[in-house]
Amino acid sequence: MAAGTAWAGCHLARLPHIPISVSIPVAGAGASSRRRGCGLAAAAGAAAAAATDGRVLGRRPVEDVYKVRVVRGAAAQERVEALRAMETWSTWRTGGRCRLAWDWQVDQLVYIVAGEVRVLPAGATTGEEYMHFVAGDLVRYPKWLEADLHFDGPYEERYRFLAYGDDN
Repeated sequence: MAAGTAWAGCHLARLPHIPISVSIPVAGAGASSRRRGCGLAAAAGAAAAAATDGRVLGRRPVEDVYKVRVVRGAAAQERVEALRAMETWSTWRTGGRCRLAWDWQVDQLVYIVAGEVRVLPAGATTGEEYMHFVAGDLVRYPKWLEADLHFDGPYEERYRFLAYGDDN
């Protein structure tokens, strides 16, 4: 999905830095088999029963599988202050419950100000393989990740796209 496009009730607010999004099919990636309907609500109960502390039993954490890095709690707050995210990063928000298909063309650093998001990667084999981030989390999404973002209510984040080699 191209950045800056509204979809399924989501709206984009104040996006001053919008890169052009180009999807390039990768050989063997099955670009045409991308899932849209996921039945995530029904899977959430099963995920809660099968997961403890954000981990699917018998497997690596979903964040590790998709190379998504997350910092939580006081460490996240300290890092956000050091990066001056609230003063200098762009803002994105939704008005309520919606789903947004997204693909990252560059690494993106996101600080969740309010609300929560469930991230279901395109390569997930079951509805239990999702990531859950809440207000106060600092999340780094890697380049080329494709996922459906599910918002259950109002959501706000501060974000910045990272240049190649930028480790912040």
